Amino acid sequence: MEVLRQIVLSFPVVVFSALLPLVLLYWLLVLLGLAPLELFARDSLKGDHLASTMVALGFAGVPVSFALSMLLGLAGAITLAVELLVLRWLPLGLFRIPVGVAVLWVAFVLASPMAAMVCHGLQRRFHRAKHTQPRCLLGETVQVGSATGAEGWATATLIEDPECEVRLHAKPGDLLCPGERRVLVKYVAGEGAYRSVAESRYCEARVHLRRLRLAQNSRAGVSHKGAEAPL
Repeated sequence: MEVLRQIVLSFPVVVFSALLPLVLLYWLLVLLGLAPLELFARDSLKGDHLASTMVALGFAGVPVSFALSMLLGLAGAITLAVELLVLRWLPLGLFRIPVGVAVLWVAFVLASPMAAMVCHGLQRRFHRAKHTQPRCLLGETVQVGSATGAEGWATATLIEDPECEVRLHAKPGDLLCPGERRVLVKYVAGEGAYRSVAESRYCEARVHLRRLRLAQNSRAGVSHKGAEAPL
């Protein structure tokens, strides 16, 4: 028991010792109907928030809470394995903190594609429940099946799940052509429909946003160095 206690309370395992019980408690509340499955979901991918970040990491098609739980679970398993196989046998002393931070980073890097793969395999289960969790479809690519009507309505099917059909509502002037690929970017609850953008336009916006963030980080770094220069 003492060895187990030491492992559970050791850094970086202690991070998951604190987070995973909260995850289990959340899913218990979901099963009891006391917490929503779309806890972290947003109606739109616009802006920097957890939902848009998870979609950018490849977790489109499943609720954010489920994707985050998978990511934490796999990262926790990797961290525990590193602790049992390597860290507990090394006399790290004060170096355990920086080494532990590095292990956490590597664990999430390794866990992200694995968790995304698992979520991708379970997407269709959540697609079938789109009427109860419609926001989990944001970030999915669809193919327009019918031309835009007079009021901008059209139907489309998911590329990765053709049996799943959604309703699209285009803004004035944004024509939806049959066979066109588009990405769902907003759910309008009052209409029970999605707003979408062309797949190429969505990819271009992602690249542009990434460049802006890199430029901002670069300017911040230059400003920071400039402030420290007189010292």
